[in-house]
Amino acid sequence: MALKSSSLLLLLLLVSATALVSGHLSPTFYSSTCPGLRRTVRSAMAEAVRQNPRNAAFLIRLFFHDCFVNGCDGSILLDSTAAFASEKFALPNNNSARGFELVDAIKARVEAICPATVSCADVLALSTQEGVALLGGPTWTVELGRRDSRAAFQTAANKEIPSPFDDLKELVALFRAKGLDARDMTALSGAHTIGQAQCFTYAPRIHEDRNIDGGFAARLRRTCPANGRGGARAPLDSRTPYRFDNAFYQELVAKRGLLHSDQELFNGGSQDKLVRRYSTDAAAFERDFAAAMVKMGALLPRPGTKGEIRRKCNRIN
Repeated sequence: MALKSSSLLLLLLLVSATALVSGHLSPTFYSSTCPGLRRTVRSAMAEAVRQNPRNAAFLIRLFFHDCFVNGCDGSILLDSTAAFASEKFALPNNNSARGFELVDAIKARVEAICPATVSCADVLALSTQEGVALLGGPTWTVELGRRDSRAAFQTAANKEIPSPFDDLKELVALFRAKGLDARDMTALSGAHTIGQAQCFTYAPRIHEDRNIDGGFAARLRRTCPANGRGGARAPLDSRTPYRFDNAFYQELVAKRGLLHSDQELFNGGSQDKLVRRYSTDAAAFERDFAAAMVKMGALLPRPGTKGEIRRKCNRIN
């Protein structure tokens, strides 16, 4: 009898372990419940990028800022409520994060074919990958099965998202805290090959830094004063701002990184060798970038955190 009880207990433990494993992210998570998911997202993103190539940059930034705060749970998409303040108004996002309406629109298309099935966090992850590919960048296997947060974390967003003013040591520490190493950090920074920045984020760089190309700085100073005020914007990669390639690293080697934090990757420090390699070896960059995106996309909320499948991305059900 004791032997039978022990066998039964072992069987229950094995079943429980299997259930835990099956709850992990998987690229086939929606294969049976929403077979048209990828096709729907791909079509929506193709339209969005045709209308404005910057849409791809908007979404990759949203995905990054989402994953860095409590894991990739769609918390950045939530509006404020009486219970919590939205991450949209955290310092790294306020008046700079874009693409919320696009995510809402893609989610609406997904809801039309698979109601209450696919999380907003997964819609954002898939849309990000499609946007990068549409601008000529690499593809990667998007793991799926995330759930949406029922709260936002503005205080954490203010503390945990890297700043354009950070030095290399600060950047490495922030990424390491998320389980991402210096190589991941340098590869992920390559997302800055698309997108733009506001004057206040690069004013200290062009007016105060010394490791900067003189002509590059002078040109930018014409529209961006030292106090950072005004509506000027500049591409993070002035060579090919609407193509996802390795030109960002070529700009760093030429001391034309727009942000102080970007140029810190090539400033006599530990990442110089890797930046040089990426600047001449596009395949190496794309391979490492894709691997780092998968790694970052696996960042999940703290164990025990309750989640849901939001019908609308800007509010809980």
